[in-house]
Amino acid sequence: MIDVLIVGGGVAGLSAAARIAPFASVTVLEAEDSLGYHATGRSAAIFLKDYGNDVVRALNYASEDYLHDQALLKERSMMMLGKHSEQEAFEAEYPSFNMEQISIAEAQTKFPILNPARVGFAGYREDIHDLDTDLMVQGFAKAARTDGAEIETTARVQDISRSPTGWTVRTDTKTYAALTLVNAAGAWADQVALMAGVQPIGLQPFRRSFAQLAAPGGHDMTGWPFVDGVNEAWYAKPSAGKLLVSPSEEDPLAPCDAYADDMVLAEGLARYEEMVTEPVTRPETTWAGLRSFAPDRALVIGRDAAQPNFLWCAGQGGYGFQTAPAASQLLADILADQKSLLPPEVIKALSPARFS
Repeated sequence: MIDVLIVGGGVAGLSAAARIAPFASVTVLEAEDSLGYHATGRSAAIFLKDYGNDVVRALNYASEDYLHDQALLKERSMMMLGKHSEQEAFEAEYPSFNMEQISIAEAQTKFPILNPARVGFAGYREDIHDLDTDLMVQGFAKAARTDGAEIETTARVQDISRSPTGWTVRTDTKTYAALTLVNAAGAWADQVALMAGVQPIGLQPFRRSFAQLAAPGGHDMTGWPFVDGVNEAWYAKPSAGKLLVSPSEEDPLAPCDAYADDMVLAEGLARYEEMVTEPVTRPETTWAGLRSFAPDRALVIGRDAAQPNFLWCAGQGGYGFQTAPAASQLLADILADQKSLLPPEVIKALSPARFS
């Protein structure tokens, strides 16, 4: 009998396993043949504390020390650009990210391909970071295994039933018995809940696409910022000598192995291209991931209101990596019946009980 069975081998499930394994027996089930295959492996890999609603930001801030202590962050900066016609939208948005407005001339020194004929407004802040997502996933997996957790890949859940002592979970090849079930299944979390006879919470996966471009004009992008269009019309991020550009779309999809929509990507690249002086070349590669949100766009962390031995760790949206340290610690505190360092109002706002 396993103490805690976690469904989902992305950053949510692995971070939960790492936090829980020191005081309970843990097994993680990942449907794919590798860890972090879906949303986890397709992240923009940025740590921006002032991103998301107030509940999400509380988790971001609570995660910061861990991310620094584990050397998972590398200095970046962030710039927001608005067209001449977007003054009202720009002035409403850039303060929400704690940016300061800078001149177009100064913005050009930081982002040399900026097109002043199109860009009328620029905001900037220094304390944004790249996040080493691979190292973070590996670190959580290693920590979990070190404390005795079992991590199974190619273990797609086929059936979940209640037992007198907890849960019986069947995959294609094996059956597991567990006292407690943690639902960290990302876009599939509502489906896992339905299999377990638990009321779903209304998660909606949304597609987010990316294109990888060669360095524009052969520029050295080492010191360039992460650049965001007003109202997230697009964003661009230097990464390992390439430029990642996203149309920042939110197209609702059923849970799936997402792929980029060529037309959506082309439209997003066109929005980016009109703000810069270098033309877009043919993308070297494209991909997409799913960002799954609860109806109120806050994470769902804690015991199900009707089934207390079924815990949710879901609804990470676009904040999975930057909230994982604090979210997983909260989950472990709930399981261990320990007091959390998070404010009570944040814990309440994260609880699945808000949907009951």
